[in-house]
Amino acid sequence: MSPFTSIRYTGSDGLALQARDYAPTAAAPAGMAAAPGRLPVVCIHGLTRNAADFDEFAPIVAGLGRRVLAPDVRGRGDSARDANPDNYNTQVYADDVERLLAQLGIGRAIFVGTSMGGLITMTLAGRNLDLIAAAVLNDIGPVISHKGLARIAGYVGRQAAPASWDEAAAHMQALNACAFPDNDPAEWAKWARRAFAPDAAGRLAPRYDPGIAKAMQTGKLRTTSPALRKAFRRLAHERPVLLVRGALSDLVEPRQAAWMRRAAPAMQYAEVPGVGHAPMLTEPAALEAVVRFLAEQP
Repeated sequence: MSPFTSIRYTGSDGLALQARDYAPTAAAPAGMAAAPGRLPVVCIHGLTRNAADFDEFAPIVAGLGRRVLAPDVRGRGDSARDANPDNYNTQVYADDVERLLAQLGIGRAIFVGTSMGGLITMTLAGRNLDLIAAAVLNDIGPVISHKGLARIAGYVGRQAAPASWDEAAAHMQALNACAFPDNDPAEWAKWARRAFAPDAAGRLAPRYDPGIAKAMQTGKLRTTSPALRKAFRRLAHERPVLLVRGALSDLVEPRQAAWMRRAAPAMQYAEVPGVGHAPMLTEPAALEAVVRFLAEQP
């Protein structure tokens, strides 16, 4: 039995979108309010990933007595691909998230944003802060490293179709071993099943639209912007924020993390040893920090 149910909804342009909905699976821990009174958690994945990235993390959070929503951002996973690649931007993504929550009657939630998911969270903070009760920024901020951005730009939209699941696992290892040097073959096989799926012809294909690379190819994605820095300051000054950083990260290096901590002294911080961009949030250091952070929220 699947631990989640699928929710179908549409973007403002009518694009068919999907999200995973994990119901609370246990009463809240002692000393915390009962599950119905706990705010839901919205988990938003990274650039080329999808909601399956949270298939281990989300049930843990649901086990704390919170509902968890994990959308497939448009163009990824089970959400439809957009015929207009110009729509692959954080403003449109943020609008999609707002529409999902409005459909469900949710006016306030805790956000967990990994990489691009954190950019979407900060975008939401700049336009609808009332929606955000608290936020976890997973290896992302308003200032990021050109080194990591260049690495990502080097592979987005350029993956060849693997001939087998073993080849898909090897591909995931080749792309990500720098960030997860301790992953074993079983873990890479799991990652392959999240990242690829058979297409109509039965060939394995990435579970994202190659069109998402357009913004990076045309230089629209930059290491920082005044609007993003402003949104981050607003979020971190007015809401509880936890920054989780992979100790090996090439996207949020020590310099960028230090900038964020200076700009937001009240922000909580956790560093995950032996991991780069971006932690899966099930690592002991990450999970402990997130569970503690969630326990402090309504």
